[in-house]
This record gives sequence, C-alpha cells and structure tokens, in this order.
Amino acid sequence: MARTGTEAAPAPPVVRRRPTLAGELLAEFAGTAILILFGVGVVAQVVAGQNGGADSIHWAWGLGVTFGVYVAGRTSGAHLNPAVTLALAVFKGFSWAKVLPYSVAQLLGAFAAALVVRWVYADAIATVDPGTTYDSQGIFSTLPGEGVSIGTAFLDQVVGTAILVFLIFAITELRATPPAANLAPFIIGLVVVGIGMAWGSNAGYAINPARDFGPRLASLLTGYDTAMREPGGQFYFWVPIVAPVIGALLGGGLYRVLVERYLPDEDADAQPAGRVPAADDDRR
Repeated sequence: MARTGTEAAPAPPVVRRRPTLAGELLAEFAGTAILILFGVGVVAQVVAGQNGGADSIHWAWGLGVTFGVYVAGRTSGAHLNPAVTLALAVFKGFSWAKVLPYSVAQLLGAFAAALVVRWVYADAIATVDPGTTYDSQGIFSTLPGEGVSIGTAFLDQVVGTAILVFLIFAITELRATPPAANLAPFIIGLVVVGIGMAWGSNAGYAINPARDFGPRLASLLTGYDTAMREPGGQFYFWVPIVAPVIGALLGGGLYRVLVERYLPDEDADAQPAGRVPAADDDRR
C-alpha cells in the first residue's frame, strides 16, 4: 500500500554499540577520579579548610562512590577498585585479560584526581601544615590511628574490604533481591558510608588499593617525603594494597559459600560478567 503524505517515516533501527576496551578504561579512569575528587576533597576541606567533621567525610566518600558508579556503570561495570576487579575475575567470570588494564586505569584516575585536590587546596594546606607533615598527609592516603599497630590496621582492611565485596555481590546478584538497576549505585554508596562509620577509626577504611596508592603517589610527588611511611617510620603503603586484595577474595568467597550457591536458578537473568548494574541499564 502506498503511504499518504501524513504517514511518518519508519524509525531507523537502534544500533547498540558495545564499548571497546579503551572506552571501558576511560570509564574506569573517570569514575575513579570522581570518587577521589569527592573523597580526598572532603578530607582536604576538613583538615586544611577546617570545615566539617567525620560525618561529612563518611557521607562524601559514599556519595563519591555513588556518582562514580553512575559515571562508569553502563560502560565498564564501574569497579573503581582493583580489589573488586580481581574478585569479579575470580568469582564472577570477569575477563582476566582486563584485570591489569582496569587496575591501571583506576590507579591513574585516583592519581590525577588527587593532584587536582592538591592543587586546589595548596594554599589551605600550606597554612595549616607548611612542612607537609603527617598532620595533613591523611588528606591523601590512609594511616593507622593513634596506638593502632600495623598488624591491626592490616586486619582492619581485610575485614572492611571483605564486607564491601560481600555486599556488592549481594546487591548486584539478579537471582537474589537486588535493588532496581538505577538504585544499585546509591545502595553501594551507602555501603561505603556504613563501612566508614563502623570501621573508619583504625586505618581510615581505604578498602581500595587505587584509592590509597594513587593519592599517596600524588602526595609524594608534591612534597610529602614520608608519604610511604606511617608516623613510626615503618613502610605502610603496602598495607592498603595487600590487605584489600585479601579481603576482597575473602568476601567474594564467603558470599559464594554462604549465599550464592543456595540461590534459585529459575529466576536467573543473564548479566554481563563483572558488571555493576548502572543507572540506565535496561533491566528494571
């Protein structure tokens, strides 16, 4: 049948492009940078700007995670954390070939964002700590609390990261009772707020090697000569790298043993390996 002049032309077919590895890495870079801009930024405001306190730190870190996941979730799955990436490879079928590239992108995003914070807050830092000592080092990287041993700080980071990964797996498991896709980033942000409020005093809840080591490198290159050590003089940089990796594997393993293997199969829905549901995912 011939079309009349009032008939609409057929809509062009929708072409769904799969992100390339380069696109995924840029998303991880951007998402992690957003996380650090809020997280390290709020600590700089509290320490150097003397505005706010522990509660604002916990909430800003959680919001940073939320916004970072919204930024990267659709493209890369928004890991934003090498320990999470590793756990997804071990337990969720994420590609092992992407583990190192993702981790490097996350580290670079954290490093770049920390440099921005260092630049913007340079005057305030110079005012409260002109010698760039441990008094302001905590803006950029974690340190053990007063009287906390390195062993205790290590254990603290294992436990905190295990909680994080256990709950990420629970929140994003489609066979369980996940939130709607657009709420998953918000709920994961609340997890980080909760970890900060419950586990923040011993070692600053890094729970993310990129979050700690990227800003630590930025501080080392901008005047903090003791950035790799704790106030007692011992090397400390390795604790927020190694302990979160162990904690992530522990948390992922516990979720598989205690919860995942008992979930019903009949309601399973296909999901790309290693993805955190993004705000605009098709699943509702």
